[in-house]
Amino acid sequence: MLNTASEKTLANLLTVGSAFVTIFVAWGSVTDPVNVTKLLALGAVAGAGFAIAISFGAGRIWGAHKVVLIILTIFIVTVINSVIQSDAPFPQLIYGAYGRNSGLVTYLLLTLIFVSTLVLSNNLSFLKISYGLLAAGLINCVYSLWVVTFGDFIGWTNPYGNILGTFGNPNFVGAFLGIFASVLFAYLLQPKISILVRVLSAIVLLVTFYEIKSSHAIQGIVVTAGGMAIVGFYFLRARFKTPLVPAAYSFLVSVMGLISVMGALQIGPLTKLIYKNSVSLRGEYWHAGWNMAAKFPFSGVGMDTYGDWYRRLRNDHALINPGPNTVSNASHNVILDQLAYGGWPMLIAYLAILVLVVIAIIKVTLRSKEFNLTFVGLAVAWICYQVQSTISINQIGLAIWGWLLGGTLIAYERFTRLSADEETRDGKSSGGKTRAKTKQSVGISPFMVGVIGAVVGLLVAVPPYSSDSKWKAALGSGNVSEIEKSLVPSYLNPQNSYRYASASQLLEANKLYDLSYKYAKIGVEFNPDFFDAWKMLYYVQKATPEEKSLAKKNLLRLDSRNPNIFDVPQQ
Repeated sequence: MLNTASEKTLANLLTVGSAFVTIFVAWGSVTDPVNVTKLLALGAVAGAGFAIAISFGAGRIWGAHKVVLIILTIFIVTVINSVIQSDAPFPQLIYGAYGRNSGLVTYLLLTLIFVSTLVLSNNLSFLKISYGLLAAGLINCVYSLWVVTFGDFIGWTNPYGNILGTFGNPNFVGAFLGIFASVLFAYLLQPKISILVRVLSAIVLLVTFYEIKSSHAIQGIVVTAGGMAIVGFYFLRARFKTPLVPAAYSFLVSVMGLISVMGALQIGPLTKLIYKNSVSLRGEYWHAGWNMAAKFPFSGVGMDTYGDWYRRLRNDHALINPGPNTVSNASHNVILDQLAYGGWPMLIAYLAILVLVVIAIIKVTLRSKEFNLTFVGLAVAWICYQVQSTISINQIGLAIWGWLLGGTLIAYERFTRLSADEETRDGKSSGGKTRAKTKQSVGISPFMVGVIGAVVGLLVAVPPYSSDSKWKAALGSGNVSEIEKSLVPSYLNPQNSYRYASASQLLEANKLYDLSYKYAKIGVEFNPDFFDAWKMLYYVQKATPEEKSLAKKNLLRLDSRNPNIFDVPQQ
């Protein structure tokens, strides 16, 4: 068990750190203001949290959560297997594709976050996690209100015309605001809060509803409705002794949910209100992910390599809607992403983690009928995340909550299972001595352990950020030599397929034909399965007839069913 100082340090770190990962964006210094920055923040938080948890609570984690640790280890092994078996570029498998960053490093850090929460054993620590989510949600609420009222002060490109929050995408911010609204609703329903706080919270909730509507994200509405419905169940179950009221409520909500799902599938009276063409598009992306697992059942296509395979393994009707030239680099379903990336082993391991969390939620629900904000907030937020994850992408600012809350719920279940007498008895017989020995063996404060862990985490997560900042600086300089320097691979400067293709295109547009040709060739060598790399080799002026012929063969290999594949200018 953690001593008081180490648990307080860890709880504060996870509370502030998780909120920071969600809200941290950087613009001006990088071309991707969202993903590489959040990965960098995740590295620091995960490294620090894991260092504290292992240094002061390794025995507790292993003693209380052997099954959890074994399943998490198996999951990471399946991720490593996916990396080993894939032919994709190593930097892409490790750090993820440009604009996604869902590689091995991200999943490793998320797993470390999960493990870090398992040592929490104080009710205030659990409550702080919910407060961290509320803080991140409030910041996004205020920022979105500013954007709606005065305009956006972040200088990023916004092709959507909607609020983006600190996620750079209206769907992501809509979903997160839905999670925030659900937890805030639970906070409003708890007794013994002042009238002023209740009124202010209600105002924030109404503003959040408006912003979710402004995001035009159906998933935001779905998450909000589902989350508040779950909060309503726990509230009614606590208020009424008879089980008939919550049972009737659950039946009604289930019927309404079924009708809504049918509407999303173009069935029933709510079709016009709920259905969007994006639902059909997601269906095509899901089919492609399934096809990837069918082709590579035991290894998947590789971490964050969905985009390299989409053209080859999409269904024929995807050429009609969304069309032959519309592609995706994610299945828009986190569960199917696991299946596509690592095959059935990775999916089964991931589902096993989810099952452990569901079991913890059910146990606590059956154990107590009390409307407890700590538990309800954690459970509702986790369930809301899982709902949005079935129709969305594993964006780091959202994903951290799925893993953080999952581990926290498992730790909370154990905390509530142990009686106060048992905790006291454990403390008198062995807990105090164990804590003293643990503190002595570490020899430094929890804060310093966290700092060391954060530094290690930053070293693991910094390469994509460092590389992107160098590329951004080179583009801003307008100096060809600087651009070339930024394309030289190293540990702190890993390259990606998108950058090589972009560099070739930029150099060709500026009539630097020799350099454009050079990086077009490097691009196809770096990733022979990247469609745009072969496309650039075909288009560059210096390419030989033999190279153009080879490029066309590979374009056909990567997109054989596209009727427009040869609609390219002839020499």
